[in-house]
Amino acid sequence: MTQTEPTPKKISMVPAARWKFVLAVIGGIAAGFLLHWGLSSAKMPHPAANQISQGQSPAQADVWTCSMHPQIHQPKPGKCPICFMDLIPVESSEASVAAPQISFSPEALKPMEVQTSLVERKFVETEVRMVGRIAYDETRVKNITAWVPGRIDKLFVDFTGTTVRKGDHLIELYSPELLSAQSELIQAAQAVKNLNPDTSDLMKRTVESTYASARKKLQLLGLTDEQLTEIEQTAVPSDHVTIYAPIGGIVIEKEATEGMYVETGTRIYTIADLSQMWVLLDAYESDMMWLRYGQEAVFEVEAYPGRTFSGAISFIDPRLDTNTRTVKLRVNVGNSEGLLKPGMFVSAVVKAKIAEEGKVMTKNMAGNWICPMHPDIVKDKAGTCDLCGMDLVIIESLGYVPMDADQKPPLLIPASAVLFTGKRAVVYVQVPETEKPTFEGREIILGPRAGDYYLVREGLSAGEAVVTKGSFKIDSSLQIQAKPSMMNPEGQPVPAVHEGHKM
Repeated sequence: MTQTEPTPKKISMVPAARWKFVLAVIGGIAAGFLLHWGLSSAKMPHPAANQISQGQSPAQADVWTCSMHPQIHQPKPGKCPICFMDLIPVESSEASVAAPQISFSPEALKPMEVQTSLVERKFVETEVRMVGRIAYDETRVKNITAWVPGRIDKLFVDFTGTTVRKGDHLIELYSPELLSAQSELIQAAQAVKNLNPDTSDLMKRTVESTYASARKKLQLLGLTDEQLTEIEQTAVPSDHVTIYAPIGGIVIEKEATEGMYVETGTRIYTIADLSQMWVLLDAYESDMMWLRYGQEAVFEVEAYPGRTFSGAISFIDPRLDTNTRTVKLRVNVGNSEGLLKPGMFVSAVVKAKIAEEGKVMTKNMAGNWICPMHPDIVKDKAGTCDLCGMDLVIIESLGYVPMDADQKPPLLIPASAVLFTGKRAVVYVQVPETEKPTFEGREIILGPRAGDYYLVREGLSAGEAVVTKGSFKIDSSLQIQAKPSMMNPEGQPVPAVHEGHKM
């Protein structure tokens, strides 16, 4: 029987060797994957990193995003999935532009509707708009009082609103005290008539002094010169006195009736002269730097649409109303036609022409002298006021500068160009002489606002072009590329997902 050769057995690996083999295979696969991924990453850097780095210019496809939601990134045109606005293209191959600049192709810039305006120096006129009301001129309001105690026998004006003229009789007052004073005047007047050339000088002076004192006493009791002359001529004292209107105007208050007994100083009437009125205006504290004493204010009232009135600012209250944050202004205005009524609502405008550093210029009054109490009194040389006797002051001392060739115009930008974030003011400036439209964000220091413009203190120069429309779209594009922007000054990449979506 022939012996058969034994069948060779399969060689089996021990468990330790088997695991070493498996790990070696996995390690080789992983090394190959990482090597391939690393080379690919080196060839195709991340868009955000590519935008921040300097000196690189790899060609990449355009990115389409939403101007309202910059976290949306799409490789092709379409609609925003959040607000359904048309996506706009933003090129990501602008590595040669230094942050925080950004460039756009003409195709990408067209739907953004970006508009620019030049920074320039020019004189600008600003308007300060205010509201207020018409009031009595307090300097033309007079109280009619009893100068002697007595009884009111007759009121010739017996209701408010009556128009009176200067010198009209108002009251007939019975007063026994007038009898003795009139008797003294009659005796003194008779003594003056009895003087003759032989009378000594001392006696003459004594008699004349007594006569003058008697007349002055009755004048202080309310009698006019005509009444005193009549008493001297008739030599008959009267126990009644007539009180006349010291000014013309409207009786705005009546506080006595016929038969009423009054004491010295009792107020009977109040008369207001309405030929001159006050306009009381409220100015916000932010507008105070444009307002000056003596400026012309033009205003309208609802009662006369289309008709304007004007007057000069005669007073600026040194106090600020802490409740309304406004300052009271007073304007003097003539009312010869009687159209303006106390209590009427007015809307006023004051115009100011601005020079450098916010100075207010004046053309017509430069070098003149003005009364600090009456702005209508303006003279070409120093002197005193014709109304109050106060010394006139030079117009430039009230905060004006002359409108001449020495004045430098302010540096201005349109108000629509400025973006505010907290305490920062930022504009986007178009970089000149670039291959593609390029813009950069710049922080500036502003002066006050003058109408549609801001005065610029630092950060811009005349001739530069600032963006007046489309600034927020430029800012969104900077955020997409992880560059510093107004809303994201640190330049951190915009997250693609919300925190709540993380596992």
